[in-house]
Amino acid sequence: MPAAFGPAGTTRALRWAGGAAFLLWLGWSFWLFDITPLRLWNGLEGLATILRLMVPPNPGALWLEILKGMAESVAMAFLGTFLAALVAVPLGFLGARNIVTVTLLRFSVRRLFDGIRGVDQLIWALAYVRAVGLGPLAGVLAIFTSDLAVLAKLYAEAIENVEKRQGEGVTASGGGRLHALRFGVLPQVLPVMLAQALYFFESNTRSAAILGVVGAGGIGLQIAERIKVRHWDEVAFIIILMVLTVAAIDTLSGALRRRLIGRREAAIA
Repeated sequence: MPAAFGPAGTTRALRWAGGAAFLLWLGWSFWLFDITPLRLWNGLEGLATILRLMVPPNPGALWLEILKGMAESVAMAFLGTFLAALVAVPLGFLGARNIVTVTLLRFSVRRLFDGIRGVDQLIWALAYVRAVGLGPLAGVLAIFTSDLAVLAKLYAEAIENVEKRQGEGVTASGGGRLHALRFGVLPQVLPVMLAQALYFFESNTRSAAILGVVGAGGIGLQIAERIKVRHWDEVAFIIILMVLTVAAIDTLSGALRRRLIGRREAAIA
C-alpha cells in the first residue's frame, strides 16, 4: 500500500489544510463562548469552595421531605417507563420492515419516532408543566413521551432481526398472521424488550431528578430549593442518596437482564 507510506503532495496539502481549518474553528469556538484560562481557573476555585461546604453531608431537618422526593422520582421513572414500554410494543411492530410491508405506512411511523425523539425530555417536561400544572404527573408524561419513540425504534429493530422459521412454523401448522406474531415473533424479542425497558427505568431514575428542577416533581425540586439557599451539605446528602438509589436499581435490573437474556439463550439452544 504505497499510498499509506508515501502520500501524494496533494493529499498532504489537503491534510494540512484540514488540520488548520479545524484549529481555526476550535479557536473561534473558544472565543465565541468566552473560554479563557482565567475564567476556567475561577470556576474551578468556586467549585472547590462548594465541595468544601458539602462536607460533611447533612440531611437537615426536612429529611422526610427528601425521602419522599426520592420515592416520588423512582415512582415517576417506573410509571413513565412502564407505560412507554407497553405502548411501544405495538408501535415497534408497525415500524418493523418484516412485519409491515406497506412502505408508506412504515416510513410514516418511523418518521414519527424520529420527530418525537428529536425533542429532549426536558422540553417535554416544560410543555407538560404548562399543560397539566406542577407535580409528578408532568414528569410521568415527559418520561413516557420521550421514551416511547426510542423504545419503539429499538423494538422495531429487534423485531426485524428475528428468525423467520418460528413464524413460518406457526403458519404452516394452521395459525393465522396474529398467531405467527404472538407465538413466532414475540417470544424471540420479549426478553430483549424487557431488558431494554429495565435499562430505561434505571436511566429515567436519574433523569427524574432533573425534571423536578423545572417543576415536574421528584427529588429535583428538593435539590433546587437547597441550591437556592446554599445549603450545600444537604445537597451533598441528596446526591449521595441518588447515587445509592440508582446503584440499587442498576444492581437489580442488571440481575434481571442477565436472567432474561440467559433464558433466551437457553431457549434458542
